[in-house]
Amino acid sequence: MGKQTGTIGDAVIRGGAESSLRGGARIALVALSIGVLSIVLPVALVSDIPDRGRSEAWIITLLIMIYGGVRLSASWVSGRPRLFDFFFWVFAYIFMGLAPTAQIRADAVSTTTPGIDPAFDLPTAGIVALGLGCYELARAAWILLQHVRPPRAAGVSRPVSAARAIGLAVVGLGISAFFVAQLGPAAALGSREAAFAAREARWPDPALRAVMYAASVYPLLIATGALAQLRRVARSRAGRVGFTVAAVAAAVVLLLIVNPIASARYTFGTVAVALAVFAGAVATRSRARLTMLLAIAAFLFLFPIADAFRTDEVRVNRTSFFGEYLGNPDYDAFWQVANSLAYWLDGLVEPARQFLGSILFWVPRAVWPDKPTDTGIVLAEYRGYSFDNLSAPMWAEAMVNGGIVAVVVVFIALGILLRAMDVRIATAFASGGVWAIVGAVLPVYMTILMRGSLLQATGATTVMVACLLLVAGRGRPPGDESGGAELGVAAAVPGDRAGQAPA
Repeated sequence: MGKQTGTIGDAVIRGGAESSLRGGARIALVALSIGVLSIVLPVALVSDIPDRGRSEAWIITLLIMIYGGVRLSASWVSGRPRLFDFFFWVFAYIFMGLAPTAQIRADAVSTTTPGIDPAFDLPTAGIVALGLGCYELARAAWILLQHVRPPRAAGVSRPVSAARAIGLAVVGLGISAFFVAQLGPAAALGSREAAFAAREARWPDPALRAVMYAASVYPLLIATGALAQLRRVARSRAGRVGFTVAAVAAAVVLLLIVNPIASARYTFGTVAVALAVFAGAVATRSRARLTMLLAIAAFLFLFPIADAFRTDEVRVNRTSFFGEYLGNPDYDAFWQVANSLAYWLDGLVEPARQFLGSILFWVPRAVWPDKPTDTGIVLAEYRGYSFDNLSAPMWAEAMVNGGIVAVVVVFIALGILLRAMDVRIATAFASGGVWAIVGAVLPVYMTILMRGSLLQATGATTVMVACLLLVAGRGRPPGDESGGAELGVAAAVPGDRAGQAPA
């Protein structure tokens, strides 16, 4: 009882410290952030990159950038870890705002998507804006509905099963060791191109290759999060030390496989942010503010130069901040939406075909000979590109599955889904349990889903969901410590952590 009283007292003290960022200070911080993201950077972009007269679509993408800056500013300054919405707008701000604005003004389309008619620029910008508008309207409507008809108070957060978490950690370590053994340490720790070539040689089928890589990473990542959650509810010092050591050991092995040299930047970013959240990076509002601010800075400043390790020769070619985006294949998302629009206008869309190929990725081609390839490849072949490892952002995935109507439906669904997920994880970060693991891993991984293609990301998503379901225990009322007692673990109780107020 005394421990619980201390926890509540700590929460009150911490709550008072958190409340200091209100009123004038909070308004000033929001204004400063908006000033940088929505005024200084857009003005600097327009001033630095002269308009070559390609099209007027840059005006719309610039407005997307400005609005995205406002949304990001409100999000990180609030300190509320609504990470799904936050990373959605990180992607929109950079990949659908900043990058296409620079490329359109300079007439420097991504080098992997050449030959796009400028007449498609304005309709493409309109489709991107339509998707964002549908997302915002659906999200606002869902929030309003929750205010009118408040949901029932959430019960005890679904806890982590200690036995299954430990079992997943052992299995995850085994799969990771097998993966490294198959490729060899040099391929796993060498340049990104060498690592990718080794995986392609070992597993030629793209779907199988994606699943194998996902299986070497995400079970161990989920297990690390589960061990961190078990450490929170351990009833003894020995238990806390044991789970801490196990989680740190799993994280070290994980970072040997997913490192900034041999791994794709999105994958490394997902793992790095997840590990930080497991360690408490969003445990308080002040930490959440700092974490989100650092995430914005990382996407703007570190993401571009992290490509230096793509080949054996380390190269950093960034000549200027905005020059990095000109012709850069990493920022082809806007142009793939343009290609998907042309694909739809040419009457090539087969409703839901690409979507079925993604969700049925596990079906062998021997059984389904004409199983769709991923959408990035489909659009590359349609355009006759020699390079087909292209993105297929959510807008493009929707277009090739059902045209503009599908864009509306998909982004309305996203607005509702991501808001509902954010409400759930915000509670879980305070109370712990499986949803706290979801909130650490999936929001950052969503940038991969947003960029696409969906087929490449589906295998990893399936592996993660399966692992999350595996480690999930059965909810028990507060005070019932029967679950996990044999391993020295108590049931998770909302607010049962120093510095965390009950949800």
